[in-house]
Amino acid sequence: MLKTATALILALGVGYALHALAQPRPDFRQGVVPMGSSSSNGVGFAWFYDPADRTVHVCRTGQGAGEALDCKARATLP
Repeated sequence: MLKTATALILALGVGYALHALAQPRPDFRQGVVPMGSSSSNGVGFAWFYDPADRTVHVCRTGQGAGEALDCKARATLP
């Protein structure tokens, strides 16, 4: 009787542990924060801060409507 009760409690505990570990975990990563923007002679710049990576991204746009947005520049803060 004691062995059966112990095995039953152990099986319930293992089942609960597997159920708890199988639950999805949401990722609450904060997005980038806009810091500022400027433009001169038809070229615009915008700065964004990523608090998760502690990096600053700079995006540039050109004069023409056909030019793509360029966000390749980035710097990591100490």
